[in-house]
Amino acid sequence: MQDVTKDGNKPLITRDWLAIERTKLANERTFLAYFRTFLVILGTGVTIIKLDFFSDLKSYGIILIVISAFVLSIGVYRLFRVKRKIRKHY
Repeated sequence: MQDVTKDGNKPLITRDWLAIERTKLANERTFLAYFRTFLVILGTGVTIIKLDFFSDLKSYGIILIVISAFVLSIGVYRLFRVKRKIRKHY
């Protein structure tokens, strides 16, 4: 007879526990990809605004800065949504 936890589920075996850990790490890697993209877009926007060489493209730089904020917010939202889903199911 197998052990059963208080909530009626079987305890996780090592393979299941490792799969959950891999999922958590994949979630963090995905967030880091969003963050890296945010930094590149933000840096490009700031560079376009600051350099006089690109003075005719300043509006494009402002658009890039705004887009970078959206990219970061999407990354943070996904990070916490997937974390919540992992906790809920396991």
